Amino acid sequence: MPASIRTYGFHSSQASLAEENNEEVRGKILRMVSVEGKPPGSKSASIDGTFIQPVLPQTEESIPPVSFFQLFRFSTAWERWLLALGVVAAVGAGVGMPLSNMLFGDLTGVMVDFGSALANATAAGDQVPDVAVRVFLHGVRQFLIYSAILGAATFLFTYVCIFTFNYVGYRQIHRIRDLYLKSALQQDIGWYDTQQTGEFASRMSEDLTKLEDGIGEKVAMFVMYQVNVIGGVLMALVRGWELALVCLVSFPLIIASIVTTEVISSRLVRKELHAYGKAGGIAEEVLSGIRTVIAFGGQDKEDQRYNKKLEAAMKFSVKRNMINGFGNAAQWFCAFASYGLAFWYGVGLILRDRDYPESERQYDAATMLTVFLCVLMASWMLGMASPFIEAFSIARGAAAKVYSVIDRESPINSMSEEGERLEGVKGDVVFKDVHFEYPTRKGVKILRGLNLRMKSGETVALVGSSGCGKSTCIQLIQRFYDPLRGAVELDGHDIRNLNVGWLRSQIGVVGQEPVLFQTTIAENIRYGRDTCTMEDIEEAAKMANAHDFISKLPLGYDTMVGQRGAQLSGGQKQRIAIARALVRRPKILLLDEATSALDTSSEAKVQAALDKASVGRTTIIVAHRLSTVRNADRIVVLSAGSVVEQGSHDELMELKGHYHALVTAQLSTAVKEAEEKAAGGERPELERMVSVRSEASSMAGSEGGPVKVQPEAPEEKVPDVGLTTVVRLNAPEWHLLVTGTVAALIAGAVFPVFAIFFGDVLGVLSLPDPEDVRSQANWYSVLFFVIAILASTGYFLQIYTYGVAGERLTTRLRRLAFSAMLRQEVAWFDDKNNSTGALCARLSGDAASVQAATGQRIGAVVQALCTLALSVIACLFFEWRLGLVAIAFIPVMVLAQYFDDRMVLKEAKRKQKSMEKATIVAVEAVGSIRTVAGLCRELQFHAKYMLELEPAIRLAKRNTYVRAAVFSLARSLGTFVYAICIYYGGFLVVSDGVPYQDVFKVTEALFFGTYMVATALSFAPNFRKGLNAASKIFYLLNRQPKLVDPTNASDKEWTAAGDVSYSDVEFWYPTRPGLTILKGLDLEVCKGQTVALVGPSGCGKSTCIQLLERFYDAASGTVALDERDVSQVKMSSLRSQLGLVQQEPVLFDRTIAENIAYGDNDRDVSMDEIIEVAKKANIHKFITALPQGYETRMGEKGAQLSGGQKQRVAIARALVRNPRVLLLDEATSALDTESEKIVQEALDKAKEGRTCITIAHRLSTIQDADVICVINHGKIAEIGKHAELLAKRGIYYKLHSLQST
Repeated sequence: MPASIRTYGFHSSQASLAEENNEEVRGKILRMVSVEGKPPGSKSASIDGTFIQPVLPQTEESIPPVSFFQLFRFSTAWERWLLALGVVAAVGAGVGMPLSNMLFGDLTGVMVDFGSALANATAAGDQVPDVAVRVFLHGVRQFLIYSAILGAATFLFTYVCIFTFNYVGYRQIHRIRDLYLKSALQQDIGWYDTQQTGEFASRMSEDLTKLEDGIGEKVAMFVMYQVNVIGGVLMALVRGWELALVCLVSFPLIIASIVTTEVISSRLVRKELHAYGKAGGIAEEVLSGIRTVIAFGGQDKEDQRYNKKLEAAMKFSVKRNMINGFGNAAQWFCAFASYGLAFWYGVGLILRDRDYPESERQYDAATMLTVFLCVLMASWMLGMASPFIEAFSIARGAAAKVYSVIDRESPINSMSEEGERLEGVKGDVVFKDVHFEYPTRKGVKILRGLNLRMKSGETVALVGSSGCGKSTCIQLIQRFYDPLRGAVELDGHDIRNLNVGWLRSQIGVVGQEPVLFQTTIAENIRYGRDTCTMEDIEEAAKMANAHDFISKLPLGYDTMVGQRGAQLSGGQKQRIAIARALVRRPKILLLDEATSALDTSSEAKVQAALDKASVGRTTIIVAHRLSTVRNADRIVVLSAGSVVEQGSHDELMELKGHYHALVTAQLSTAVKEAEEKAAGGERPELERMVSVRSEASSMAGSEGGPVKVQPEAPEEKVPDVGLTTVVRLNAPEWHLLVTGTVAALIAGAVFPVFAIFFGDVLGVLSLPDPEDVRSQANWYSVLFFVIAILASTGYFLQIYTYGVAGERLTTRLRRLAFSAMLRQEVAWFDDKNNSTGALCARLSGDAASVQAATGQRIGAVVQALCTLALSVIACLFFEWRLGLVAIAFIPVMVLAQYFDDRMVLKEAKRKQKSMEKATIVAVEAVGSIRTVAGLCRELQFHAKYMLELEPAIRLAKRNTYVRAAVFSLARSLGTFVYAICIYYGGFLVVSDGVPYQDVFKVTEALFFGTYMVATALSFAPNFRKGLNAASKIFYLLNRQPKLVDPTNASDKEWTAAGDVSYSDVEFWYPTRPGLTILKGLDLEVCKGQTVALVGPSGCGKSTCIQLLERFYDAASGTVALDERDVSQVKMSSLRSQLGLVQQEPVLFDRTIAENIAYGDNDRDVSMDEIIEVAKKANIHKFITALPQGYETRMGEKGAQLSGGQKQRVAIARALVRNPRVLLLDEATSALDTESEKIVQEALDKAKEGRTCITIAHRLSTIQDADVICVINHGKIAEIGKHAELLAKRGIYYKLHSLQST
């Protein structure tokens, strides 16, 4: 025990490493939120509109861990030499512990001999012989010198081993990060389909951090501890094998308790993390769909769902704390009981050897103590090494996942130099008998023997119903996948024989959902061709009809577009994507619904730009809306994965086959009327099909005026809270805290009491009468056994009660924080600091940080204070002069430990910042891999990632030197200080007759006290971090939402008639105060009327719906329902009158029945009602055809259903609450013709007998509306019926004309 304090005690935080690891993992489990957008499997999962279970991603368990030495496979030969040097140094440092025990044993022998000489002299009435004094002083001096040498050697060896392993570890992990991202970006899209890209952030940070953890200083420390163990056992056996074997009785017991605790605890941790993961999944799902949750009043229901998962996690946590408590208690019991056993048996051996001649004596005080300490320290070092075994095991598992990606040879590698590069490209594209199925849906054929030829310079349109294989053709041309059979050829060459990067550089792609990167507009366009000049960029922007709106931005082309282009509207993003494709000057242009996200006015201009851009290029267009492709050279109709018709528009119309049926389905009533009136044979005008309005469009400005891009909002100032505030929240667990505190005081008192008994035990050995020695030895052996019982009881109760209290506090904080988040107004979620990812990280990370500052940490601090107080009292009581000398060194040793821990924390913080930036780059690249691969920008993103990593590696290398020095000092300082105290104590023994046992009592008591303070101080960074996290949580809990119910409202039973009015309404979004959206809008909607809102993107259509739902309050003017100002009505009562159907409906990972019942959360909705509304929404037949019917789970974000199916479920959900007002926000815009027809019928049924406010870009869907309102520049510009507005020949007429040509 003393040796551990002297040599190893001051790196005390290692003792609780396992607990730290658990908390760290628990804190991180939810921080990495899945990348925005659909999972790669989801597109193909619903491609044919049927419900098919997708292939699950490869599970982590399927990859076996790598061997330990494989962890270092990416180190260079020179680095391996450094590691070998580090291992030698670690062995040298590890030898220090057995040698220190031997020195201490010899010193004890010298002290006991001097005590015996003093006792004999006193009994005879003589003075102590000079020889005895000289021998004593020589022994003390030798101890001082050898301890100083040992301390210096320990410092040097520790410095070398910590430095080498950290230095090589940082270099290697940097190399692995480089190779990992490079390899990930080289993988084919088929591989991404079977992986969860949402987990990539976790791989980039957590797995690589775990790997780094397993190849750095922990390896050196593990070697040290193992040398401690082997050296300790060997020295014990050499010095006294008989006593050593008796002492080793506790060895297997301690090992067994450590191993058992680790195994059971790690299993429970895994289950606990799994439960927290489920809770985090619910939080992410709910917070990302917060508008839907608020609109349907689902806050309480989601609160309960989240709490259930937290309760499950807490049950595992309580069990884990009990197991840890038992394990710790068993280890302390074995330690103290073995003291008693060793002393009892060792004294017997000493007394036995007294009868032998001096030359034959083996056992004396020195041998007994050396043997005992060596065995005990060996068992303790084994215990301290056990968390490292877990860390290495975790690192091996993490390495397996990382290395499997690095080692995977991609069949389609865009960064490879292999493959042919053609001299010139004409642009002939041919599909020859192509068969294809997606990797995630084995057995579901998408293309079945497709044969198709596209000539150079020809514009070919691919049309057909959803799931027929149109987008698949586009992806095969880019060689995202290879066909199962057949070939895709370019200019007569099979594209599998061409260089992948070169092939994609010849192709320009514009997709339906454009992906922009978090950089400037100019850089986003430059991603198309990195050699282009600013003139090229502007020219491409002009061609894409984007130059005008970009020029009006304050920073023009240098405007940051935000994450995934969030600062821009859908139309603006689409035009930048078109400019990016055009700046490539591609030989082949692929347009996949390229104008679907544009309003009518922009679309006409962009369509003209695309028509112009396609001249002289092979252009392949995928479109649902047939009016955009009627001028194509050739229209190819696909059905069931093969060509069923092809020809020009006129030729196909004459055939009256598949194409004719598609066109007829899209004809609007207005166009038919116009056609009847028209003289001559004009071709029928076709209708708009797809219009995906960006989520951000309501946040972006109208096309006409400049958009002010707001700088990122600064984080709000959070007032600090004290520990008492946090503990007060733990009040319901007061009985646990009181029990834990009493137990901590008992555990804290054990060490000073043990120090006193230890000194007395050494005093017993110098008694001249063997009978006295034997009886005293028996008495102290019993006392050690009593201490063992007290210590084990104290430790068990302290760990268990404080652990459970801490877990309950954490669970309470998570629950309250989640509940507080759900209480906030919608504008709060618009703030970038409150994004879904940030809030999920706060829920898990902040709560885990608070736990690190409470629970067992408080127990450790109470215990440390008790030990320190009793140690100081004991010192001053037994020998105040030596006590003062020892106390003087406490601040030095404590500071050494404090700086060691502080430096670790500071380095981790700085590194984390740098790593976060790098991870954002990596996640952005992988999350948008199709766009990155299509643009051949893998190398660019890889270089950007490595650039962001540079500060981290530079800082890490620089800190390696200081870290090694501080760690080595903290580890060896105790040896020097102990030697000085013993030397001064020896001087007092000789000069002032101080009993030598008092010297041991004072020095041991003080070192126990310092050890405990150092342990408590090692938690100081956790306390600071925990209190900061607690401040954030309490700030959130105390925050009052800006939108609250009026104090005097009592509208619980109110049922509205359905009259809606907007009177002189002005409004701007709280995140964009400089941009007024509504400028004095006036509108009356009578009950039972269907009113349609139309107008360009950003004019304020969606804003009207959000104000009626009271997601926001108007800046001035009044929004009223039945002449009641919505701000004066209870929000729950108001929203119960409204049914909302959005363009992109948010569904939850519940059953279909539960999702429909979600429409009315104030009551239990019966199954009969659910079926009734499902029939009204045209979805009942589809649901009953599923194997599990209404009990089918919908998957994450409803991913198991197609767009049309999700939309109909959303309509049923809105109808189940029997709303007085139905709000339809682009409810059919994202559907293909077939789905749209079904959904439109459902909507027509749903409107009956209700007020309906509908938003549409596509005018054919609202021509039957009672009133059509054209909104422009935040006001009603025109109002009337369809025919009246056409007769006015104003804005509506222009919009209609643009859509009909």
